[in-house]
Amino acid sequence: MIELKRLTKQYGKAGTLMTALSELDLSIEKGEIFGVIGHSGAGKSTLIRCINLLERPTSGEVWVNGVNLTALGKKQLQAERRKIGMIFQHFNLLSSATVFDNIAFPLRLIKTPKAEVERKVSELLALVGLEAHRDKFPAQLSGGQKQRVGIARALASDPEVLLCDEATSALDPQTTDSILRLLLDINRRFNLTIVLITHEMHVIHSICDRVAVIHQGGIVEQGPVTEVFLKPQHEVTREFVRNETDSGEALRLAIQGSETENSRAAKITFLGAKTYESALSHTVQETGVNFAILQGTISTIKDTPYGQLIVRFEGDQAAIERTIQKLREQGLDVEVMN
Repeated sequence: MIELKRLTKQYGKAGTLMTALSELDLSIEKGEIFGVIGHSGAGKSTLIRCINLLERPTSGEVWVNGVNLTALGKKQLQAERRKIGMIFQHFNLLSSATVFDNIAFPLRLIKTPKAEVERKVSELLALVGLEAHRDKFPAQLSGGQKQRVGIARALASDPEVLLCDEATSALDPQTTDSILRLLLDINRRFNLTIVLITHEMHVIHSICDRVAVIHQGGIVEQGPVTEVFLKPQHEVTREFVRNETDSGEALRLAIQGSETENSRAAKITFLGAKTYESALSHTVQETGVNFAILQGTISTIKDTPYGQLIVRFEGDQAAIERTIQKLREQGLDVEVMN
């Protein structure tokens, strides 16, 4: 669906070049919600703007739906861009136009008949829940309502891809969740491919199917969100996960209290249906090991439930090792911390 091949983007002149993206490769499947997460300056905004060629790559290729956008002339590129919608962090609405006229803007640009504009915009207003606000101006709307206008406008040309450039960064947590639910509904209703960039892990694990972590202009880790979030490999990814779960103090306490021959600290991860099973309780009853829970989390990654416990096992060393092995045999991920 979307394929970036050896994508490089540099700014400046010879001798003072700044590389924003460096020979980056990435593939995104049709119909998935794909997240790109990274710190400020990592290159994520440049990446998403290269997909629709708002930023033209210095080298490399951008393929969307089997078309090499980087090889197209101006008119051909304009036609292909209509298949790619985009929403922005700061909404980019026309301040002097009503909600209706903001959504109608891309339709009028291509001289859509008036009756068709009315029909299409009315449908989009209903989709994003803004029927009662059609005649208001952006200054009369909340941040969440403005973003809903931006989403409706991006959908006006029936795109196959929706690019979201930090679409929730300017919103409060409750409004962020409502916008994420709307994007998920749109993805499922229209099988729309969504590419979403953010610096917030919460956004990624709320709605994304897969994620790529970008750092210093390159992809350092990617995969299904469950895998990347629960088993991060790169230090940048681990930092995002630590900030999300805030488990640093619990880890410190677990290790500090486990520096004896009769105790071990471990992080146990449950995924899917196993999240609600009593595997830990049954296992320690069988092995005779005591345990203390220092931190516990049960949540979901998109539609998949997961749980994580940081525990300190206490007892005979051989029994502790047996406990850990039995948990792993039941399909649980057990990471020994010391």
